[in-house]
Amino acid sequence: MRRHTPILAAIAAATAALVTVGFTAAGASAGTWQHSRPLPYQVFAPYFETYDTAAGPAALAQQSGNRFLSLAFLETAQAGSCTAYWNGDTSEPIAASSFGSDIAAIQAAGGNVIPSFGGYTADTTDTDIADSCSSVSAIAKVYESLITTYHVPRIDLDVEGNSVTNTAGINRRNEAIAETEAWAAAHHERIQFSYTLPTFPTGLPPAELSVLQNAVADGARIATVNLLTFDYYIGTQQDMVADTESAAAGLFGQLQSLYPDASARQLWHMIGVTEMPGIDDFGPDETFSTANAVTILNWAQQQGIGFLSFWALQRDNGGCPGTKGAGTCSGVAQPNWYFSHVFEHFTR
Repeated sequence: MRRHTPILAAIAAATAALVTVGFTAAGASAGTWQHSRPLPYQVFAPYFETYDTAAGPAALAQQSGNRFLSLAFLETAQAGSCTAYWNGDTSEPIAASSFGSDIAAIQAAGGNVIPSFGGYTADTTDTDIADSCSSVSAIAKVYESLITTYHVPRIDLDVEGNSVTNTAGINRRNEAIAETEAWAAAHHERIQFSYTLPTFPTGLPPAELSVLQNAVADGARIATVNLLTFDYYIGTQQDMVADTESAAAGLFGQLQSLYPDASARQLWHMIGVTEMPGIDDFGPDETFSTANAVTILNWAQQQGIGFLSFWALQRDNGGCPGTKGAGTCSGVAQPNWYFSHVFEHFTR
């Protein structure tokens, strides 16, 4: 997903149980974690473009009815730096002054946020923190600062573009995850990590799969593998529902090889999908329709995946019918917040 041009019914009570492959931090039990509430067992958290200053995340969460948001993106201001900022903007550090009041308001309303690192722009300019910074401990400190500053339960790592072949960055990222998870266990903090990765309709391509293979080798526990089920650029008209379902099935098989001791239920719960409502960047041949949303909701609930999202909340309106890849509208005729209201039933 791009930073500046996207490339890309009540909620049930949150369960305290974590079903992750890895699976739960050693010694974790009810009442152990003190600082952040866990995410619901299944959670819908659409992406919010933090570089769009038209409205803050708390305001749009309230307007759209979303309790959970994925906040995109965090990156360094320049390659070689070990300091992350929202959108790489040095005026927006990881601090209470940057989105702190919005995040606190969302949490006070019973929700939470998932900060996301990377994205297409960062991943093609060496400003993803793991590509930019050569120190594993420094990267881990950045991850830890998100936990202590915002009390978030999960950190998302969007790896695409050049980052999927940057083997040094991949290894640093996974070593930093493992280091952060060890720090969290020692400090009675709860944290999960997710990977957001481009996919084929058949599952992860080899480069993207290697990110997960390295995570296993480095002892990094990954809660969710979130597939970007859009922008395939195959060149033909796509059935976006069929592509989502086949991509997830392909990932399931790949996860079975990576985690042979996990149950089918655990592996399906580890899978997430992110749609792009309406017309994606490729054009009308890749259109995720309003009807598709209902079908995918039913499939996601029945299949037992753990995470559902779309790119991005600012697009959830019908303000530009026929326009592909728009940043502020879906390109299809729809009521405001249609996709949010359909997918909100996923969270439980």
